[in-house]
Amino acid sequence: MTKHQSPREIIESCLKPLGLNEQSPATQEAMRRLLDVFASQRHFNEVDAPQVDLSKVPVIVINELAHGYDA
Repeated sequence: MTKHQSPREIIESCLKPLGLNEQSPATQEAMRRLLDVFASQRHFNEVDAPQVDLSKVPVIVINELAHGYDA
């Protein structure tokens, strides 16, 4: 499998088997939209996700026998 470096390379690799005319307006619009998807995804990945500190969550002990677990 070839490792692609840029979104354009990935898109071109995926569209190549379709044999599309690269100069057609429809192909250019599809390329523009797909590049926009990559740009949007990159933006979402860069946005800081909220950090959750699970060390402060109280521990819950479950009595498995009381809940039907067959030992």
